[in-house]
Amino acid sequence: MTFDIIIQIALLGLGLSADAFSVALVDGLTYKDINKKKIFFIAATFGVMQALMPLVGFWIVELVEHIAGGVAGSEAGSIASLIVAWLAFGLLLLIGGKMLIESILALRKSEEEKKERVFSVKEVIFYGFATAVDALAAGVALHAGLSNTTTVWLHVSIVLVITFCMSLVGLFLGKQIMKLFRGKYEIAGIIGGIILIGLAVWVILEHYL
Repeated sequence: MTFDIIIQIALLGLGLSADAFSVALVDGLTYKDINKKKIFFIAATFGVMQALMPLVGFWIVELVEHIAGGVAGSEAGSIASLIVAWLAFGLLLLIGGKMLIESILALRKSEEEKKERVFSVKEVIFYGFATAVDALAAGVALHAGLSNTTTVWLHVSIVLVITFCMSLVGLFLGKQIMKLFRGKYEIAGIIGGIILIGLAVWVILEHYL
């Protein structure tokens, strides 16, 4: 394994972590009860998910190549990258749209009627999956020359660490920005929804560009 490969994996990790950073920023903005323990849990979840998906993609291509040959593996990788791109688009659009609509409606409600967003383990895991599912396609890139069955574990570990760090930055940044809104969680929710919708559009554009 050369230094050039490590640089390429680090750059791949930075690219993959952009989605996690954006959602972490939204979490930091909108979770009312966020604290250090929850921040580290969210960052760890996003990191594990973002590393797991390329690993799954790598082994899918490896399995298809073993069964049907190299050409079939490449074709399977291309089809998978298309499917996961649209899946990620749909999930992020759904989450962002729901958050945006609920936050706009909350502006018209009285203080007693408002439901503030609180930390949820299930929601964090779902968000981690939604932001990482498009990283399945990165497994094709790893299989195409960046990794082999021996080095892939080290490479996805690099992705995990980078995503974890970027998620921490996003969470702490979101938490600090939230202080500027002085508890206006509806405004934060609107901004968060717009960010997620923009991220959904970016995921699908990135696939075709």
